[in-house]
Amino acid sequence: MPKVTAYRKAHFNAAHRLFRSDWSDAKNLEVFGKCSNPNYHGHNYELIVSVTGEIDPETGFVYDLGKLKRLIRSEVEDSFDHKNLNIEVEEFKTLNPTAENICVVIYNKLRTHIPDHLEMKVKLYETPRNFVSYSGE
Repeated sequence: MPKVTAYRKAHFNAAHRLFRSDWSDAKNLEVFGKCSNPNYHGHNYELIVSVTGEIDPETGFVYDLGKLKRLIRSEVEDSFDHKNLNIEVEEFKTLNPTAENICVVIYNKLRTHIPDHLEMKVKLYETPRNFVSYSGE
């Protein structure tokens, strides 16, 4: 069977602050710039989740995109949308919510629900020009 990649795009809005609590405000400003604003700042995140595998001869799907839509909603959008990531999302209470770390957290949340025989990749756009991707490596 041919290998195909199926994609699902999603969106969420969230605020965050990039900083290390063990650094001074001056050092945080030096490293993270205005993203270390103590009053936080926000982004309109765009998320693309891809699942790659062989087409199931019974369904014709690699993975049911309706199921992936519901999974992204329950694991990502419901948890992150219109939240302050540093304060309201458990994973980021001790983890700096950089785009890279957000991407890995999303991947890990989704990966446990996707069958192991399927490859998965998460691409996260923090802005139209700044984005990251993670596929478990």
